[in-house]
Amino acid sequence: MSNFFHDFVLTFLPLFIVVDALGNVPIILSLSEGMSRKQRNDVVNIGIATATVVGLAFLFFGKWLLNVMGISQGAFTIAGGLILLVFSLRYLTAGRWMDIIKEEMIAVVPIGTPLIVGPATITTLLLLSTQYSLYIILISLAINLILSWIAFMTAGRISGFLGKGGLKAVSQIFNLLLVAIAVSMIIRGLGLSNIIHTVSRILKIA
Repeated sequence: MSNFFHDFVLTFLPLFIVVDALGNVPIILSLSEGMSRKQRNDVVNIGIATATVVGLAFLFFGKWLLNVMGISQGAFTIAGGLILLVFSLRYLTAGRWMDIIKEEMIAVVPIGTPLIVGPATITTLLLLSTQYSLYIILISLAINLILSWIAFMTAGRISGFLGKGGLKAVSQIFNLLLVAIAVSMIIRGLGLSNIIHTVSRILKIA
């Protein structure tokens, strides 16, 4: 039970940070401005459904893709950590994920992807699939998508309670955690690739 909880926390938190449900609330309000309550709910439901399909596709076929391309777990862990680190640092200057994502890819459905499941989320899913059991990642992804759905459905109330400054502050705190997670991923990848061990041996010989 303790191992399950430990793995769940380590899969849930990175996804929670990159999905950034609270940080996306102002964007949802902006995109749905002028819509009726029913129209906004329909947009949110379609967005969550799209995010679910995209997320599951990369989660189930990501590991297979890595094997086909001959990419080792260590190499991908290092690459994934570097990508998350770059996204995180750019987020600190750009202010939100949407500003970054617009430059990097064309949104098929703006809310589902890339707003919820964008490059950072896809990278995180692929990375987690090489380290943890699939069912734990599925549980973490499902809970994050449910939390996003709840946040978007109650976007008006959340925005009124926290205010724009509060929402931004929460996102910035989570982003700092993501930076730390990205660095730990890079270190873990170096260990899996035996780079740290090799460098240590070289330094001892020298």
